[in-house]
Amino acid sequence: MGGSFAKCFDPTGARHGIPTFPWRCAPDGYATRRQLRARGLRPGGQDVAGQVLRPRFRRGPLVAYLYRVDQAKPVRPMTAAKWRALAKANTARRTCPQCRQDAGYVIPTSLGTCVTCAYPEEQCAA
Repeated sequence: MGGSFAKCFDPTGARHGIPTFPWRCAPDGYATRRQLRARGLRPGGQDVAGQVLRPRFRRGPLVAYLYRVDQAKPVRPMTAAKWRALAKANTARRTCPQCRQDAGYVIPTSLGTCVTCAYPEEQCAA
């Protein structure tokens, strides 16, 4: 085993407190949050069952927490009220606070307004 692989391999949890595996070497039956979500599952309140570490040069390792797939629960379905709330939030993100019009895209937080209001002189020149 290489040096960095050995630092990340602790299946008993003696060194890190929880079972630890190198990046992309987690055993079957464990998955990250994103992997669970891709399968239509969620952790469902279970504790972290393990972690995978990816060593990085001159910085601390990247950590991804693992959950047991057999203890995961199905994702809750979206209700009509949740769909309405999501649509309302997205509309608010597209509405310019200055001209109060729907920009048709999510307004960048760096500008704070739609592009037309942020750069009015360029619109006149064109």
